Amino acid sequence: MSKKISATAQGAVAAAVLAAVAALPQQANAQDTIQLGSAISITGKYSQEGKNASDGYNFALKKINDAGGVDVGGKKYKLEVKYYDDESTPARTAQLLERLINQDGIKFVLGPYGSGPTKAAAPVTEKYKIPMVEAEGASRSLFTQGYKYLFAALSTSEQYLSPVVDLAAELGEKNGKKPSAMKVAMAFENDPFSLDVRAGVVDAAKRHGMKIVVDDKMPRDLADISATLTKIKALKPDVVVFSGHTKGATTATRQMKEMGVNAPIVAMTHCESADLVGKFGPAANGILCPTQWAETLKYQDPIFGTAMDY
Repeated sequence: MSKKISATAQGAVAAAVLAAVAALPQQANAQDTIQLGSAISITGKYSQEGKNASDGYNFALKKINDAGGVDVGGKKYKLEVKYYDDESTPARTAQLLERLINQDGIKFVLGPYGSGPTKAAAPVTEKYKIPMVEAEGASRSLFTQGYKYLFAALSTSEQYLSPVVDLAAELGEKNGKKPSAMKVAMAFENDPFSLDVRAGVVDAAKRHGMKIVVDDKMPRDLADISATLTKIKALKPDVVVFSGHTKGATTATRQMKEMGVNAPIVAMTHCESADLVGKFGPAANGILCPTQWAETLKYQDPIFGTAMDY
């Protein structure tokens, strides 16, 4: 299983925000505190992912504040974040950012959770020329619009699961099976992030000549994918991939266990935030999950130390 990405990604977010803050010393308030703003999913469909993201923001800011804060023009300032709950709804994200900027006077924004809310947020921060640094909106279409005030610290979503297809091809060849003889089954949530993940998988399958035998959409409530799993069990694909955020990962793992569905390679997004090992034990063994971080990375800084320290 992979490592959780949220806190690490937010550490990078905080570092990038500090760079923006340092460029604008006049925005610091009289209490020697610089306030950042975020409209994020505290309730609703993505409440668990929103909690992971805000936990990461809070962790990063505590580390920074404990180290003395950020130096702006030779003076130290502490950082804090003002949160509003966007209820996992993109339209609400945009409304709350208008409030943060126009009523609360926020000059620096940390992104919401998810590509949909981030797509709603970007035009608002762009309109007011407010820098937004995000690490939870991975849809590649966010980065083709020419936004000047959007900064990201993550891989785009089409890269999340496509390496799994490459891995399957490599292992197949080592075991005497041509990649063109391999079959792929997949199911994706109908949201910008997951559809971009799907596009990356489709491109990789085409590159290796693999046949896609199941190409389903996750149900809106992500509560039951037994119809898809019945197809997978009958067709016996070599590779199975899912993207349905935390709830989708939980549902897929639970129902695969219940229905006795297996495949040589199974991969899904958000397996670590779903805590599949804690919930399903050995049934989670072998499931691959993308990560933005690994302890073997060579990066280091004076606040977080090395990746292994982290």
